[in-house]
Amino acid sequence: MLSERELRDGTSWHFLLCADPDGASLHVTPAPRSLFEYHRGFFRPAGPEQPEWSPALLPADRLPPETRALTGVIDELRPYLQVTLHGTELGGSWVQLTRDVPGLAEPFAKSAAQSHIPVETGASDAAGWPASGPGVHVLPEPGAGAAYPSLPDDARRSTWYHAHRHGGLTAVVEVPMWASDMVDDPAPHPDPAEAIRRLAGRLLRDAGEVERVLAEASPRLEGVDGPLLRAARWALELVPGLAGDWTHTPPADSTVAYVGSVDAFARRLPLRAAAMLWRVLRERDDRAAPRMERLVEDWCDAFAERFRARWVPLEHQVEHQSRTVVAAALHARQVL
Repeated sequence: MLSERELRDGTSWHFLLCADPDGASLHVTPAPRSLFEYHRGFFRPAGPEQPEWSPALLPADRLPPETRALTGVIDELRPYLQVTLHGTELGGSWVQLTRDVPGLAEPFAKSAAQSHIPVETGASDAAGWPASGPGVHVLPEPGAGAAYPSLPDDARRSTWYHAHRHGGLTAVVEVPMWASDMVDDPAPHPDPAEAIRRLAGRLLRDAGEVERVLAEASPRLEGVDGPLLRAARWALELVPGLAGDWTHTPPADSTVAYVGSVDAFARRLPLRAAAMLWRVLRERDDRAAPRMERLVEDWCDAFAERFRARWVPLEHQVEHQSRTVVAAALHARQVL
């Protein structure tokens, strides 16, 4: 790809192969054959330990070394475009931009279609962000209220926004491992407030099941404070506020796709907490481990069945991200 003259003409490409090597080493399912197998070795750090998000959650003198390395590279290279490649377990593909890139939506949608990946038109991760095209979301202007006020992260204080001090921008390209054709329907939902109220209730119930296991096992986990347990607790701590956000202020223009994305989020958050807690319990041969295993397995099966999950071949995931990166680079170069 980079041997193409158009891509090299006046443009330098720099690759950071992994922003969080320690975190990546703790996620131990490189080739999962099912959602359950994927979650057997699942790990996602607590927010303050995520290199991209830690600046939004920690004072400057407490940032992890990975964050300082990443921002140092941005300051050295002063890129007009930073692209960060993200993946999710189940859903569709979407792009988050910290500044609009006119013209990106068309090649993005074409690439997704070529790879048989649905475009997630109502991604809850970008709730409240303006859309410059289906699945392409642009960070709101300063002063715009957050769609989920309880969540502590703020993209304007993340490493995504760091490129702005040099006149650049960031594109975040999300691609699923398992696709669902239920996330691309832009039609208005007939009763979004009631649907989201039910999803918030399920989120609270599911998280409560994990919290009860954690509370029962806590005396046996005294002195344990590893990244898996910290991350599980962090995820659970987000639940009450998020459920409140959904219940009190559902977006007025909720689409079928958006409600579907919230449904996936409501399953994803307690499932991830349960999976990481299960790993902690399993490593210690704790008597609560079988209970957590059943919970993780049941939730994975329900998630896959509800969203009619279908595997996206790895080569299709990579091709779609690569094509989107090239399109973003070419279009951003024309407007910056």
